[in-house]
Amino acid sequence: MKSLSFKSLLEVIQAAFETLPDYRRGKNVQYEISDAAAGAFSVFFTQSPSFLAHQRDMQRQKGRNNATSLFGMRAVPTDNQIRNLLDPIDPVHLQTPFWTYFTALEKAGELDGYRSLNDTYLCAMDGTYYFSSQKIHCENCTVRTKDEMRYYSHAAITPALVAPGNRHVIALEPEFILPQDGAKKQDCEQQAAKRWVRRNASRFKAHEVTILADDLHSKQPFCEELLEHQMHFVMTCKPDSHPTLYEEVDLLSRIDGLSEFTLRQWTGRYTEVWQCRYTNQVPLRDSLDTLRVNWCEVIIYREDTGERIYKNAFVTSHALSDETLIPIITAGRTRWKIENENNNVLKNYGYHLEHNYGHGKQYLAAVLVMLNLLAFLLHTILDLTDRQYQLIRQELGTRKTFFQDIQALTRYLYFDDWDALLNFMFQQLEIELPPPD
Repeated sequence: MKSLSFKSLLEVIQAAFETLPDYRRGKNVQYEISDAAAGAFSVFFTQSPSFLAHQRDMQRQKGRNNATSLFGMRAVPTDNQIRNLLDPIDPVHLQTPFWTYFTALEKAGELDGYRSLNDTYLCAMDGTYYFSSQKIHCENCTVRTKDEMRYYSHAAITPALVAPGNRHVIALEPEFILPQDGAKKQDCEQQAAKRWVRRNASRFKAHEVTILADDLHSKQPFCEELLEHQMHFVMTCKPDSHPTLYEEVDLLSRIDGLSEFTLRQWTGRYTEVWQCRYTNQVPLRDSLDTLRVNWCEVIIYREDTGERIYKNAFVTSHALSDETLIPIITAGRTRWKIENENNNVLKNYGYHLEHNYGHGKQYLAAVLVMLNLLAFLLHTILDLTDRQYQLIRQELGTRKTFFQDIQALTRYLYFDDWDALLNFMFQQLEIELPPPD
């Protein structure tokens, strides 16, 4: 990639669309597979379920449309045609753009701020559902029974780079949880996380990574998997799921064998008191081959009221000391960004990750998730690198207003390309460029 412009970013996705396999055997090949993929992507990028219908109307009325000019579509298929064309395609064919963008951001220095905790990337992992039904299902659904009712669902691990104090997360390629992973949710998530690590660990060899995960993953098999692939970890560690470790911690506590650390810091509104305990090299489980990990606990209070704000404990592969403790705890707390700035945004702020855009009989639901994540990632990159985009978002105030304007403008007006659309918004909002730094 020569730049991080919208045109260059889109070209990466278009190249992936052009390589998607076509499983049609009949003569009805009116639409290209790439147009079906671009059509679905355009809906997620504009956050407008009616975008394609509006562009077909514009084509009839004006002889041209924004689906072609903005997203490179040669023809505009209907929603049902898109679903049918994309259903047989394995989402593995859409993995490459995530890593192409990762490499481009890294080369441009945009990921420098995502390096912390011994100069490693912080990669948060979490499982999330993107489909659930009691009726609609396919061979790839996970099936569970509750109160004699059957529930069908799809879920995925959605890794992302996160950084303390940074509202942007960098979405990475997801890993889909499939029924053959096992019947229990924790088995599914753990196996999916292992597959993701095995497939992608080599991508981080030039720069080490620390995996952030919840208690579900802080088990010896996954920790060993990470260490085998030269990855670090900071993971939540609960007493109920780690009885052997906490027996050791309790014993050390009784003989004053735990290191303790207290920190006071001003938040801008009140003073927080951090009460921390930690120790190195405690057993993760009750076995002869147990992995020895480092453990820490933090309890945070408001100094003025005594109210407890936060309590958690973590296991980590990073060595703990008075100097490293706070950065490690801060990294562990940063895992919540995968929920707040990634999954929550995808579900509740326009991308509608859980909305049933189409389930299909094979891979459709997963393919649509990939396209939705790529749309989210592109907007993140533009918000990081495109000054004009940043100023427009800032002027409009909310994410919702920005996308409402995009939807209205592309419904009624034709734009030659994305730059023309942004220039129009910039001029109409009468935004003044700030002086250079």
